[in-house]
Formats: sequence, C-alpha cells, structure tokens
Amino acid sequence: MIPRYSRPEMVAIWEPQTRFRIWFEIEAHATDKLAELGVVPKEAAATIWAKAKDAVFDVARIDEIERVTKHDVIAFLTHLAEIVGPEARFVHQGMTSSDILDTTLSVQLARATDILIADVDALLAAIKRRAFEHRLTPTIGRSHGIHAEPVTFGLKLAQAYAEFDRCRARLIAARAEIATCAISGAVGTFANIDPQVEAYVAEKMGLTVEPVSTQVIPRDRHAMYFATLGVVASCVERLATEIRHLQRTEVYEAEEYFSPGQKGSSAMPHKRNPVLTENLTGLSRLVRGMVTPALENVALWHERDISHSSVERMIGPDATVTLDFALARLTGVVDKLLIYPQNMRKNLDKLGGLHNSQRVLLALTQAGASREDSYSMVQRNAMRTWEHGEDFLTNLMADKDVAGKLSASELKAMFDEGYHFKHVDTIFRRVFGDA
Repeated sequence: MIPRYSRPEMVAIWEPQTRFRIWFEIEAHATDKLAELGVVPKEAAATIWAKAKDAVFDVARIDEIERVTKHDVIAFLTHLAEIVGPEARFVHQGMTSSDILDTTLSVQLARATDILIADVDALLAAIKRRAFEHRLTPTIGRSHGIHAEPVTFGLKLAQAYAEFDRCRARLIAARAEIATCAISGAVGTFANIDPQVEAYVAEKMGLTVEPVSTQVIPRDRHAMYFATLGVVASCVERLATEIRHLQRTEVYEAEEYFSPGQKGSSAMPHKRNPVLTENLTGLSRLVRGMVTPALENVALWHERDISHSSVERMIGPDATVTLDFALARLTGVVDKLLIYPQNMRKNLDKLGGLHNSQRVLLALTQAGASREDSYSMVQRNAMRTWEHGEDFLTNLMADKDVAGKLSASELKAMFDEGYHFKHVDTIFRRVFGDA
C-alpha cells in the first residue's frame, strides 16, 4: 500500500487510529451489554464511554507498550486503562483477543466493500454512457486476434457492463459473507461470556452473528472474500487489455486520453502509450496474487492458530486499497476514452469483405450445396483475397461453382453490413433493460 496507488477514503479504513477506534467500540458495546446482564456495574460501563468516546488513541504509546508485552490487544487495553482509569478493569470481561481482532477485520472489510461497490457503480455509469454513445458504431470483431465478423463498439462496452454488473452482485454477496461478529471467548464456547453480548455487539457494529466461531471466524469466509476481489480485478484487466490492444498503432481504434503536456517517452517525443491500462493490468495481478494466501489461511490448527494473522494484516489493506484505486482509474479511462470510428471503418474494410464469409457459406447450403462443398467454394475464394488482396465479392461472382448456386444480386445481398446488427437492440435491452 503506497500513496501512488492509494485513495484517502479507503486508506483511512486501515489506519491505526481507525482500527483502535473500532476496538474500543467493540469493547465498550460488549461492556454495555455485560452491565445490562449484571456482570459489571452500569456506572463502570458509562464511565468507559464517557472517558474514551472522543479519545484520540496514542498510537506511539500503544506501540511502546507492545514492544514489552509482545501482544497488540493487551497493549491497547493497557493504554485504554490509562485513559479510563480504574473502571477499565471491567473491559474485555470473558473475551479473547480474536473476538476483537476478527470482529474488527469484519467491520473494516465491510466498510471497504461499501467503497468498492460505489466504485463499481461509477464505472458502470461511465461504461453505460459510452455504450449508448457507440451503440451502432461498426467495428470488426476478432477471434484469436484475427478479423471475424462485425460487431459494434457499443456491444464491446455492453459486454463489459454486464461483466461488472455481475462483479457488483459478487461484492454484495462477499460483503454479506464477511460481515460477521465473533464474541464467543477463548475457544468459542461462550463459557465466560453470554451469547447475548455477541448479538448486541453484532447489531451495534452492523454485523451478523457468526454461528460457530471456535476462537476465530472461519477463514473460508475470508477466502471467498478475497477470491471475489480477484475476480473483480480480472475483469478490470480484461477491459484494460482490450483497450491496450485497440490502441496499438496497427489497430488504433481507441486510445487513452492524452492530456496537454503529457509525455509518452523520455527518448521518443512522438509516443502516446497506454500507460493507464498497462498500470491496471499490473495492479490486477497484485490483487489476484493475494487470493492464494487467503485460500491457504482456511486450514488452521484445531480451534485456531495465528498463521493467518500476518497474511491478513497485509492483504486486507493492500487488496482493498489497490482494487479501489484500479476501479477508479478504469472509470477515468472509460470516461475519457478517445474512440475513432473512422479507423474502425478502415479496419473493417481491410480484408475486402472477408467478414461476410459465413453468410455466403450458409446461403450456398440453403441453395442446395453440401456443407463441405460450400465451405470449399467459399474458402478458396477467401484465400485468394487473403493472399493477393483481391475483392472477396468479385472473386465469388467470378467463381463458376458459386455462380451456379447464387446470382450476383444474391451474393451482393450477403454483403449488407446491417445484417450483423439487427439484434443489437435486443442485446442492449438484456444488458441495460429499457433504459
């Protein structure tokens, strides 16, 4: 997590002061419920809130204590006692450190996901606007990187919209799965704390109760969460890679916005490089790289060990901060993307009409030729176009076998571009509804 690829709102979730504030709220809410149950004095619970509610925790002091205790939660509780006074002895009654750490991580990941969902919403809005702008802008579709049949640029963006709409649903599901609370004591049996405390803290912190928490929240939840972030990152890379390919000099159908004063190369003043989408490709790799450690965290020893802890202290902030930045950057790329319909037309016409080969193939079979013979007739004329740059339609009309099955007017009808776009509106309605 470095400033270059970080945005303040997401970073704030992971700052020590935020973490200690959440720790305090969990402890204070738990003490409130314990007071209601008669386990601790109500006056003590009120004093804890009164003295620490608006406190700014001394991070350096907590670190100083931890250097002696070698335990972060104990260090915090010691510092809290310095703020609260004698009533602090009623804090953390019947609780274990994981109750605080795991519940806090749930709160942080839930808050982070709210930002990520908002990021996706902004991206979806940008993609939708550009998709409708180019709903019927013709361009060549490619399979294996080779010209196939025509599509529209709007359809390319509609595909991206549908993909990120699924990502949004996945993030909502991941948030629900990760947002659980565990206040169940040393090995999750509630031996020294009433389950009502857990339910109360969960409600106050916007979480649900973890059904069985042993001493930790089961890490299959976290594995699913980070896997979801990895899928979203892969979708970021897919769209970024598409834009990078379209910006290649030989293609040049779309281009990242190149701002006044921007420089593309320290050596070559003419360069306009797809640096933003290349950056997005790299950031996506980083987020995906955090998925495997999360999967490996699932298998802990018995009721718990802390092999997961160091991993999550890093991947929690890094994955969410990185993906937040990437989604925001991709939104900017899409919003300002330079699109060149004239170059799309140039590329579409580059192969002399070969993109109509399937229509001719099907017409020949409908006219009575076998599929094998039809394929052979179309392919031999297509290869002449490939190898010698001849016009595909002219070649077909000059072929006696083809002409014996299809008239010149019938062949020309096979080259009607609008044929390929007759269902664009159907696809758009599927993706965008009736908007």
